[in-house]
Amino acid sequence: TCARRSAAPAAAPLAGDTPSSPVASPYMIASRRLLSGTTFLAAFSLASGLRATPAIQRAFAGRAMAAAASSEAASSRPANPLGAVWQQTMLRIRDPETSVPFYENHFGLSVVDKYDFPQWSFSLYFMTTLTDEEKASWPEPGTEEAHARLWTTDKMCLELTHNHGTTLESPAPQTGNQAGFRGFGHIAFNTEDVYAACAELEAAGARFQKKPDEGRMKGLAFVLDPDGYWIEIVRRAPGLGFPKYNLSQTMLRVNSAVDTLRFYRDLLGMSVLAERHFDAAHGDFSLYFLQHLPEGETPPDPTTPEAMEYIKTRFGPVLELTVNNSPEDYVTGNEANDAGAAGFGHVGFLVDDLEAAFKYLDERGVTWKKRPQDGNMRQIAFAYDPTGYWVELVQKGASF
Repeated sequence: TCARRSAAPAAAPLAGDTPSSPVASPYMIASRRLLSGTTFLAAFSLASGLRATPAIQRAFAGRAMAAAASSEAASSRPANPLGAVWQQTMLRIRDPETSVPFYENHFGLSVVDKYDFPQWSFSLYFMTTLTDEEKASWPEPGTEEAHARLWTTDKMCLELTHNHGTTLESPAPQTGNQAGFRGFGHIAFNTEDVYAACAELEAAGARFQKKPDEGRMKGLAFVLDPDGYWIEIVRRAPGLGFPKYNLSQTMLRVNSAVDTLRFYRDLLGMSVLAERHFDAAHGDFSLYFLQHLPEGETPPDPTTPEAMEYIKTRFGPVLELTVNNSPEDYVTGNEANDAGAAGFGHVGFLVDDLEAAFKYLDERGVTWKKRPQDGNMRQIAFAYDPTGYWVELVQKGASF
């Protein structure tokens, strides 16, 4: 079956149309003070001298609610009752002989584990950024030792899924960025020098959706992988001793900031590290960057410029949620449609106790694609997030 399509705000601007900085407009100032809807609109009218029309009321109320929801995370780290760890982003690929070397050679990812399921006609390749020390000690992919390491690691992996029989001659997967079929946006890698990295990638034959000096947003780029998925190249802070590239983002366009933050923050324990809000002249959308933080880590206030700089020092990826203010249906990536074959699959989390996690989330109204007791694999479950994306939950220490 296919995940549902949900009415949602419009997709983020295409690469090259992303704004470079938020605008401190009256609605932003009001929202950051967590004003009620009535006070919020009054502040707008007073500051702008304009009457708040019904359209303005709807748009501003949504922004105020989103700011209120995210700002709850500014002063404290959320509880993580499930012991959840973000462990994977899954993309369907057509040819592992092309895609796996692409990520190895261009972005330094390592295959840390591999599964073949001939009975179900698919294979899985788990890739992530490893330090030289980690490479020396990581077990051989496909072994029981690698399986054990995979399902206990706190490293977020790119999971490439190959359905047997597909090749580069097969229909391309939907990437989430085709007009009318948008949803998943991109993954990203951080690097110290975006311009030098892009020059090397171009010389090596990489295809670009956007080069660093194209569009309104300078200094970042989007590369296309062999299946057409967008890969953002983003600057990180210098001198951190990281590998040349580190896997740094997964971006999803979502319907509701309030509902989505409650799901990933309040239920799955992710912290809002940063938020940015852009007015209509600059795209009319908001961004929220989430990550699980280690004990004792205290990030800056997510509404400050320091928060974005803080993200550039992080080795592990952030989940970037994009909330737009014009209605559009989003696809979850699991539908085959006019945009192509199924593409993006899910984000996945390890949890301490899958049965307890299922009970906890089910009691709080989460809906399910697959419960733990469904099907052959009893150590995984699939929930729907508020937009309809599939969210895999995996028992820590699972064996398949």
